Amino acid sequence: MVYLELLYVFFKIGLLGFGGGYAMISLIQFEVVDSFHWLTLQEFADILAISQMTPGPISINTATYVGYEVAGITGSVVATIALCLPSVMLMVLVMLFLFKNKENHWVQSLLKGLKPVMGGLILAAALLQMNKENFVDAGWGANNFSVIICAVSFIALYFFKINPMILITLAGICGAIIY
Repeated sequence: MVYLELLYVFFKIGLLGFGGGYAMISLIQFEVVDSFHWLTLQEFADILAISQMTPGPISINTATYVGYEVAGITGSVVATIALCLPSVMLMVLVMLFLFKNKENHWVQSLLKGLKPVMGGLILAAALLQMNKENFVDAGWGANNFSVIICAVSFIALYFFKINPMILITLAGICGAIIY
């Protein structure tokens, strides 16, 4: 039964999760933590951190790790395939349609309208991860090192275009020294 639930949840996320991996994080968290209670918020935050560090798309990595936690190796295979299957099916259909109608005004308007939705989903994923599990020392009267590391990393990435791998490495070193 758990395999069918994994198939249903991750197929639905793969079908409705426009905007890429980061946009799917909030959907995955809602289903895995809030709806099905397969993981706690702390466990999900840990899986998300590992998913960000491992090579590959974050949504697929997260689905794989969640599937493994819920139902072992078979669960990870089911969750990963279920997440990818809608994309493959839709991509074939969309490519056939777009090649036939690429100059159509309605098609171009639809694609322009999806851009703000993707941005909103990515912002929602970022806001959902700003919690006590990820910022353990945040708040008034606390040292706020995790908030400082996050803010400095954002500024370095956004304004100074520093390579994300360098920032991840430096943040990991800072975390190991501070904590």
